[in-house]
Amino acid sequence: MSRKYFGTDGIRGEVGTYPITPEFVMKLGWAAGKVFAQQGKSTILIGKDTRISGYMFESALEAGLAAAGVNSGLLGPMPTPGIAYLTRTFHADAGIVISASHNAFKDNGIKFFSADGTKLDDDIELEIEKYLDQPMTTVSSDQLGKAFRIDDAAGRYIEFCKSTTRRLKLRGKRIVLDCAHGATYQIAPAVFTELGAEVIAIGAEPDGLNINKDVGSTSPKLLQQKVIETRADLGIGFDGDGDRVIMVDEKGEIVDGDELLYIMAMHARSRKRLGGGVVGTLMSNLGLELALKKEKIDFVRANVGDRYVMQQLKEHNWRFGGESSGHLLCLDSTSTGDGVVSALQVMMAVQDSGKSLSVLKSGMTKCPQTMINVRRNKDVDVKKDEAIQQAASEVEAELAGRGRVLLRPSGTEPVVRVMVEGEDGDLVAQKAQHLAEIVAQVIS
Repeated sequence: MSRKYFGTDGIRGEVGTYPITPEFVMKLGWAAGKVFAQQGKSTILIGKDTRISGYMFESALEAGLAAAGVNSGLLGPMPTPGIAYLTRTFHADAGIVISASHNAFKDNGIKFFSADGTKLDDDIELEIEKYLDQPMTTVSSDQLGKAFRIDDAAGRYIEFCKSTTRRLKLRGKRIVLDCAHGATYQIAPAVFTELGAEVIAIGAEPDGLNINKDVGSTSPKLLQQKVIETRADLGIGFDGDGDRVIMVDEKGEIVDGDELLYIMAMHARSRKRLGGGVVGTLMSNLGLELALKKEKIDFVRANVGDRYVMQQLKEHNWRFGGESSGHLLCLDSTSTGDGVVSALQVMMAVQDSGKSLSVLKSGMTKCPQTMINVRRNKDVDVKKDEAIQQAASEVEAELAGRGRVLLRPSGTEPVVRVMVEGEDGDLVAQKAQHLAEIVAQVIS
């Protein structure tokens, strides 16, 4: 239950599929409330992004928690990482986020944070799941939970973001911010303006229906155009709930999560705060691995998903990791992926080096990568199928140690992702197509 997405087909998540109704969301709030109430805990914070359904689900969660005897602190529109921070700051027992991240407005979802601003333990998630299958009962009237609104939530989070880079001065910098008509629409412009930058904000007029629509980190074309048009020093694009970030350099070129992670790691090492190696994912560009290897910085790959990156960071006791999508972790600054905090880390690298973003990213050369989605009409374990594995081995042999192959069933779509990466772009595209055809013959 670390994240469930609501859509026309129900909640699509790691455990089960449930119908999307306000009644279910109320039941989910009640189930979570029962679990925390049993532990003697009494206050849970609720935040949301800007999609219109957030109003309805916020009320439903509040009602469910009250029925279980748990109080609700209402944060209003707030980036997901802001809710994690405020859960810690207000010493709440848990935090709940109503958001579907980079999805369209028609989707929505629920995400839980523990009291320390991290994902809930698996045993707590499973306990909540158990209560979903039980009849909903309400505590006596004198035991009902109460709801209160936290009016200074935004101001507190803005100050926190600024505090993560106390030496940063942005006076004289012109920065374009694309807030995806999402949860950062007030937070990000305030943070960068208060640090001295001239801010040009786009995607900062949410109407409940336009979140992520042709703007934000997943649709950066407008951001690229605006950087060139305004002769800005750079651009920063967030997703709908503010836990991802991509950037655009002064030339209008995209700087993705892999390149940002490289810049952050190199700067952290220069300040003697890297604290070990770097964690990427199976989808991280080979160029990131090679660039870090050249600098003698350890690099390991986790499964795709921020929880797996976090797991590897904790196992190695490292601080920096992330995904190509721009979900980046700086554990010496905050407890979860935070788009605004990550952007500030990169701005510190720009300031301290005196170099432009385009120059900083040039230390890493991305390898050509081709990914083809092959529709899956039957369940086949691609890692065990002999024909597929033989074909993959042959492709890797032809890459001769200068590339790699990845076959990964999607967790959200009925497809297998066939990815080939290497130094020779033409060879990569050719081999990806060849391998995809073989995979299709087996699974289609």
